This record gives sequence, structure tokens and C-alpha cells, in this order.
Amino acid sequence: MKKELINIQLACFSLGENLFAVDIMRIKEIIQPQKLSSIPQSSQSLEGVINLRGSVIPVIDLRKRFGMPSIDNGKNSKLLIICLAHQVLAMAVDDVMEVITVTSKDIKPPPDVDQGVGIEYLLGVCLSGDRVFMILDIDALFGSTDFADNAYDN
Repeated sequence: MKKELINIQLACFSLGENLFAVDIMRIKEIIQPQKLSSIPQSSQSLEGVINLRGSVIPVIDLRKRFGMPSIDNGKNSKLLIICLAHQVLAMAVDDVMEVITVTSKDIKPPPDVDQGVGIEYLLGVCLSGDRVFMILDIDALFGSTDFADNAYDN
């Protein structure tokens, strides 16, 4: 019996020179940055919250989450509205590039290194053309943070 290959669609985005991808099924929508309301004494990577059609959505700066230097929001910056188990949140990224389709066999395990920026938050890596995209495990990335306990009901 032949093993069935599963196609996975990944939304690809950049943080500086780093290329990342997230399963498109986890993304509700991609929007332009909105006016933020700050939250006193929030975690370092929590930028604030936005009002998205009556829902309060926390905004996480992925640059800060990965310990990367901040930049002024460029004209290409976007918010990826993603679904976690108990909340919806927005990830601030430098640019959303494209959606690619890869087969499950084309996803390689994360590099086996002792240290690195967020290596524990990777599901794997995949190639698209001559580019390497790091596939993020958003449940691991946001499940261990202090704002995950303060779920916003939407």
C-alpha cells in the first residue's frame, strides 16, 4: 500500500533576513497594522491590543519574541491574526511574502543545533526555490509565554 502524501499550504513571511512559515489553516486573516492600545506591565513581546471588529486581540512582536532588534514598522509590515487553542492573537511581522504548497515529505526536521534563535519553536524547515523557510510551531511559541495565561475571549 502506497503512503499518501499530504500537501500543506504555508504562509511565508520575513523578519529581517530570516524567512518563516506558518500553516495557513492557523491564520484567520492578514491585516495592515492597526492603532495599538498599550497594556501596563505586559510581557516584553506584547506590543498591546487592537480592536478588530469588536474583538480585543493581543499583538505580539515576533522580533522581540525572538530577541531581534526592533525596527520602525515598514510599509510592508503586517499582522497575522492566528488561532491558538484558547485565544486569537496577532503576530507582527516585517512582510508577508507568499503562500507555498509543500508535501509532507519535503518538510525536513529542524537543524540539530544546541543553540539558536527559537530553534525549539520550529516544526521543521522547507525549501521553496533557493530559499529556506523555518516552519513555526505557534502553539509552542506562544504556549509558554506569560500572556497565554491571560486568554482574551473572542
